[in-house]
This record gives sequence, C-alpha cells and structure tokens, in this order.
Amino acid sequence: MLRILGKRQSINVRKVLWACDEIGLDYTQEDWGAGFRPTSDPAFQALSPKGLVPVVVYGDAVLTESNTIVRYLAARYGRPDLLPVDPVERAQVEAAMDWQATEFNTAWRTAFLVLMRNRPDAGTPEQVEASITEWTRMVALLDGQFADGRAFICGATFTVADIVIGLSLHRWFRAPIPRPDFTHAAAYYARLAERPAGRAYMAATYD
Repeated sequence: MLRILGKRQSINVRKVLWACDEIGLDYTQEDWGAGFRPTSDPAFQALSPKGLVPVVVYGDAVLTESNTIVRYLAARYGRPDLLPVDPVERAQVEAAMDWQATEFNTAWRTAFLVLMRNRPDAGTPEQVEASITEWTRMVALLDGQFADGRAFICGATFTVADIVIGLSLHRWFRAPIPRPDFTHAAAYYARLAERPAGRAYMAATYD
C-alpha cells in the first residue's frame, strides 16, 4: 500500500492526499513534521535526507517533492484527465504547477508565516506588506485567466494543476488580509470546494 509521510497540516502533503483521493487510491498517512515525529529522525532521513515532507513510499520506490509526486500518481495510475498525454497539453499543466511552486508560493510565504503561523521573525512589517501586495498581484493574474469562461486552470477539465493552485488559493481566502473582489477566482475556488475529493481540503481550517 502507498505510504504518505507527512502531517496533514502541510500544504504539500495535502496536495498528495487530494491527488490520491481524486484517483481513488488506498494509502496510509503518517504524521511527520513539526509537532509530530521529527523529520530529523534517522528513519525519515534514510528516506529523504532533505528532511522535507511529503515522502511517498510505494514498494521499492521513494518519492519526494509534492508536485512531482502528484504528477507521478496521475501517470502511474493512468489518469490522462488529470495529467494529459498530449505533450502540449501536459506542458500547459506542468507550467501552471511550476508557477504555483515558484511565483505564487514565493509571493505569499512571508505574509503567511507572520500572519497565519505567528512567526514574527519571518519578516518585518514592510516585508509583510510587500508580500501581501505581490500575493494580491498573483491572485489577480489567476483571476484574469478565468475571464474567458474556462472552468479550470487549463480549460474545461480538472487537472492536477488545479490541486496545487487550489490549495494555495485556499490560503488566500483564509488569510487575515484585505482582499479585492476577484469574482472569477472566487467562483473557481467554489467549484473546487464542490468536488467530492477536494471538499475536505477546501474546508480545512488548518493552513
């Protein structure tokens, strides 16, 4: 059975859990990380010297990096709806996932750590304000993508890109910050919350 190592409070672990639920996989999830078993434990380090969650163990395979794991699961279990086979369509999904892992995540990191994780050491008030500004710009870009009437990031079909971007957007809607009225992004968020596999992750109170 698939083993997922990492606590549910981690957004990157939730990416993998949501992907498994979309596919309908059986798995076990083990709590590792701050507040649980430390990732400095030799048993964890033997699997992932980076000491980061999630880690997926499946037979002899050990996989790390959440976006990579999500793509692996969709490919491994033959879900071209979640990860297209066509090279151009697949590249579009992967480009959206890369954007989430770089620009989107980088934008909200400081504000999130200070305001939602209560880490005042993570940034000055000026840095928090700059983070909120850039975070808002990223969501504005996202909002604009839906102006053409598409339902999901890459068109009419839900893909793994929607999992990773949806979870980042969840943080936006839960953050104690001023939010412009991005109607397209809000409607997209609501669509994700209606999915049976995504409902638990969109409704989660942990961030």
